[in-house]
Amino acid sequence: MRRVRVDEGSDGQRLDNFLVKLLKGVPKAHVYRVIRSGEVRVNKGRAGADTRLASGDEVRIPPVRMAANDERPAAPAREFPIVHEDEQLIAIDKPAGVAVHGGSGVSSGVIEQLRQARPEARFLELVHRLDKETSGLLLIAKKRSALVALQDQLRRRDGAVVKTYAALVAGRWPANRKVIDVALHKYLTGDGERRVRAVQADHAEGRRSITLVGIAQAWDGYTLLDVTIKTGRTHQIRVHLTHAGHPIVGDEKYGDFALNKALARGDAVPGCRFERMFLHAARLRVIHPVTGLSLELEAPLPAECEALMHALARQHPPSA
Repeated sequence: MRRVRVDEGSDGQRLDNFLVKLLKGVPKAHVYRVIRSGEVRVNKGRAGADTRLASGDEVRIPPVRMAANDERPAAPAREFPIVHEDEQLIAIDKPAGVAVHGGSGVSSGVIEQLRQARPEARFLELVHRLDKETSGLLLIAKKRSALVALQDQLRRRDGAVVKTYAALVAGRWPANRKVIDVALHKYLTGDGERRVRAVQADHAEGRRSITLVGIAQAWDGYTLLDVTIKTGRTHQIRVHLTHAGHPIVGDEKYGDFALNKALARGDAVPGCRFERMFLHAARLRVIHPVTGLSLELEAPLPAECEALMHALARQHPPSA
């Protein structure tokens, strides 16, 4: 039996997240199992996965098998392009194709690699997430207090946080289609893959999801959209745009697979091969957790996305 004292760096953290971080190598499913069984105790009492820990709490942890060090390959140390950094937080420009954290067949992601690159950092935690295939702005807290404050802003959805994405979609987006208010349901496929589908508003497990859409630029056959999310559901933008009949270019889960292959071969837009999803977290506004001032961040479109847009401009006359 192991007893761990909660330090200031973990003050306010959920019990499940505390254990997942502490018990590296232990499957999450097993962590939740021992919590549900009552084997994990906080200050000698039973606790739920969502119990918030306080500095000085004692957590009793039952014996669990942890992977040996040689079974867990160390994450490669890696820094990422910095958009903003201060004593409270880091905003990076995440490349497409990099997961934000390890798990589900991915040995490591942004957070593990950044911790390896900054061994002196006492605290680094993801404030929110981006899909592996999505590039752009990602916030990382450097202090527990900053993490709690920023995540509270995200949960309130009172307009303090504004996330805007650039998305290139197939087809001509109708100018009068500015709001998508369609419920989403998250489920697992037979082989355990996470998926999301649009459902009726009265669906028992559907969650209301709202996406705001504006046209940034249009060509014959393609539209570049400015997309702002009012709710932060899994795969929300991807599913909403596909449901509207205009899938995101390069989306391997919900997109136009024939078009994606043609783009990757360089057939759809001659002179340009495009092999990723065109979804980029371009702008982010939050309230700074210490100063209380609005912090407005921007990440430019990646070079490959700019190259595709230039090729479209050459091959397709701009639409009015």
